[in-house]
Amino acid sequence: PSQGDLAVDYLHGSEDMGQFDYFGPVLLGFFAFFFVFIISGISFLRERTSGTLEKLLSSPLRKWEIVVGYVLGFGLFTMLQATLIAWYAIYVLGMLMEGSFIYVLMITLMLSMTALTLGTLLSAFANNEFQMIQFIPIIIVPQFFFSGLINLDTISDWLSWLGPITPLYYAAEALRDIMVRGYGWDAIYGNMLMLAGFSALFIFLNILALRKHRAV
Repeated sequence: PSQGDLAVDYLHGSEDMGQFDYFGPVLLGFFAFFFVFIISGISFLRERTSGTLEKLLSSPLRKWEIVVGYVLGFGLFTMLQATLIAWYAIYVLGMLMEGSFIYVLMITLMLSMTALTLGTLLSAFANNEFQMIQFIPIIIVPQFFFSGLINLDTISDWLSWLGPITPLYYAAEALRDIMVRGYGWDAIYGNMLMLAGFSALFIFLNILALRKHRAV
């Protein structure tokens, strides 16, 4: 460069990187979480309102076996949906991808499992699909703001604690580490453990929530 010009060296990304590339990983995680949450919640709600869940509760099956069975059953479709969303975002929409697609897929699947278990949990407290939709402003919207998509450096201290207790907070950071920064497993395993912890917690709460249903 000539005298007076600044030499710019990019630690992550390049001069061709746009806003879509930086926010893309967050949007990928958000849509994966959103669609799985809604579909799983409404599907499990219909299982309950149609009487299928009541029949299972009257069987010799234990409550944890019912919960695990539903999670595994819905989980197959969740894995397919998460894989399709990740593949489409990266290879069709052309999101920036510096790391391994396998890690992106692992993060998306773990986030989707968290959304699945949370959706089935909250469906136990809804009487119809409309009430399930009403959980969106309470559960989904706050995670959208605290996922890193919006700069919250000036947010009030009494709200700053909300980010670390939301699954999307950890998934978005892990996706950025892989897709934007090109890191590997060492950078994301902590966030993956947090997502696994959320899933385990929601499964446990699902088992407790089944106790509110009367077995015939």
